[in-house]
Parts: sequence; C-alpha cells; structure tokens
Amino acid sequence: MMLPRRCPSAATNVLRRQAALVPSSTSKRTLTLSACAATLPVAPFSSRRAFHVSPIHLAETVKVPQMAESITEGTLKQWNKKKGDFVKADEEVATIETDKIDVSVNAPQSGTIVETLANEEDTVQVGGEAVPGPGPGQAKEGGGPEQEGAGAEGTGAKTEPNQDSAPAPHGSREERRVKMSRMRTRIAERLKQSQNTAASLTTFNEIDMSALMAFRARHKDRLLKEKGVKLGFMGAFAKASALALQEIPAANASIEGEGLGDTIVYRDYVDLSVAVSTDKGLVTPVVRNVEGLSIMGIEEAISDLGKKARDNKLTLEDMAGGTFTISNGGVFGSLFGTPILNLPGSAILGMHAINQKPWVVGDKIEPRPIMVVALTYDHRLLDGREAVTFLVKLKQYLEDPALMAL
Repeated sequence: MMLPRRCPSAATNVLRRQAALVPSSTSKRTLTLSACAATLPVAPFSSRRAFHVSPIHLAETVKVPQMAESITEGTLKQWNKKKGDFVKADEEVATIETDKIDVSVNAPQSGTIVETLANEEDTVQVGGEAVPGPGPGQAKEGGGPEQEGAGAEGTGAKTEPNQDSAPAPHGSREERRVKMSRMRTRIAERLKQSQNTAASLTTFNEIDMSALMAFRARHKDRLLKEKGVKLGFMGAFAKASALALQEIPAANASIEGEGLGDTIVYRDYVDLSVAVSTDKGLVTPVVRNVEGLSIMGIEEAISDLGKKARDNKLTLEDMAGGTFTISNGGVFGSLFGTPILNLPGSAILGMHAINQKPWVVGDKIEPRPIMVVALTYDHRLLDGREAVTFLVKLKQYLEDPALMAL
C-alpha cells in the first residue's frame, strides 16, 4: 500500500510520502512502510488533488510491528481500504491474522492509497528485512501496476465459496474445500502437541447444584442492578477451583526442561484460563490471581474478557500464562466429556449441563439438579489420588457455597 505526497524540489516545497506493503524475496511476505523526509517547509494541503505519484522519491522502510516472541509471521487477512481510498493518520487499513489474535495495521500518516503490493491470504513476516519503495521511473502517474492476481481495485480477490449460492439439490454429492485459518491450524497443532506430550487421564464426579442455584437466585438480581454483571456459575467454579488448587498444588504446576521435562514448577498463585468459543475458534483468555478475587470479582473479569473475545479485541497479554483451565461445555448441552489439556498446564476442569436426576438425600430419593464434572490431568505430575481429591474438594465447596466465604 502506498500513501504518496510530493517531495520538496526547487519548483515545489511540497512533502510527498508513501507507504508500501511489499512482498519479500522469499515465499513469505514482509509488510513495510516507507516514507520520504522533507527538509523544507510544508505547504498546507487544501484538497485531495495535492496527493499524487512522482518518480522522484526517498524511502524509509518500517517493518511489521513486533508482537509476542512466539509470533514470527501472519496472514494478510483483509484489506479494509482499497486503491484510491483516502485514509487519515492512524486509520486501520488492513488486518493481519496470527495464530492467536488479529492485528490491525494503521496508516502512518494521511494520504491516498495508490497501490497495493500484496494480496489477501499472503503470508507476511514480523520484523522482516526492510524493502525500499520503487526506484525512479518505476512508479506511474495515478498508481503503480497491480500485483498479478489482484482484483479490479487491487485488493486481492479471494476465491472462496459463495456463501449466498443456492443450496445443493437433494442427493447432491458435491464437496467444497476451504483453507484452514491460521488460528484453526495453530489450534490443531497445539491439541496434537498436548496429546503427544502429556500422559492424559480423566476422572469424574457429580455435583448437586441445588445450593449453588439457590445462592445464585438470591443474589443475581441485586448484583445485576448494582454491578451490571450477570451472576452465573463460572465465578463460583473458578473460586472453588482456586481453593482446591491451594490444597492440591500439583494441579496448578507444570513441567519444564529438556526432552520430556526434568523440572516441576509450583506456583502460589492461580491464573485461570477460561475457554471461550468465538466465530474463529476457541480462545483461552486469562483471569489473573483468581485466589485473591471474590466470586463477583471473577464474574466481572470473565465478563470483560468474554466481550473482548467476541469483539475480536483480545491482546496477547490477555491470553498468556494461564496455570489452570476451565472449559464449560454445558452451555452447549454437553452431558459429560473429557477435556484436553491446555499445555503447559497440568490439569483442566470440564463443566457440563445440569440435569434433573433421582438423588439419595438422607433416606429419601428426590429429584436434584446434577452436573457431571471432569478433570483431565497430566499423570506425569498428578497421581490418581490427588486428582480425585481435587474433585472431592471442589464438590464440597460448590455444594456448600458458604465455605468459600470463610
């Protein structure tokens, strides 16, 4: 992408700047922004006609912004502006998809886009080598040549299935293939890594939700009015988990070191990863220091992170460093299941749907709202006794919520 202005000359003391999104010399692409510096006074621009392309320029390249150390490249997912559009300084012009979040690319200064030099779905490298703008005589008045394969507006037409096409007739055996997104590819890699690395095992228990549901019914309207946050069950499960983790520290630990690991890292804090389903896939934002938060404080933090996830505004910091994970399949109707470990964590708790079951209460059988809970754990770190004890402690706290306030 180029945003041009005239450079200073004897005839005109006008500043020309340009920015370019330029493919690197390899199969990947490097996002660069180039600009020429003016040493003479700049006359104010009175109209859009002040922006044009000149064959004379100096270029200063700017690389793709650095992100997390683990992210080295991304996919140019979308052009938000097209050739010929006028953009203001710091206005979003493109979106880069990484394996964790989407990153906005903003215009470094105001100007008109005269050319796009990379297509949507191209790979761009983070912190790649600087690439200068076109030399004298390479730029054409009114814009440079469009990259081969780009659409009429130079935005890079994508060849995706037409979502508005009529449904296939009954009995059709048509197939369609869609390229996996970078996030989905990364999720697949991490899940397979978890399966191949940890010695995963799952244990189950059942929780009578009567007391917790009564607790929620007593307080939800008042808290919604005073705090503006809905009181669900996740806050109580998170608080109960934090208390149980303090008694079973191995469930909050991780393995580090060469090969399969030779060091156990124990923590006196709980950073809770909460699995959130989005249109693009599963993400796990982190609530910090859950052990020091109240049930309501946890609910507020989870609500804020959930909104950021749905609005695609999570940052890398929001998802880094979880020590324990809770996944709630119950919101989708799951009866029970075996959640997969979110490495490097050693345990993950699975919540499921609440169903009425016949339950022995004293010497009577009564219908009670029951939830099956599952704890998948890394058997390299936790023995079966510790895993079972964790769920027993969790059950005690949730069936008597007053214990969490003591």
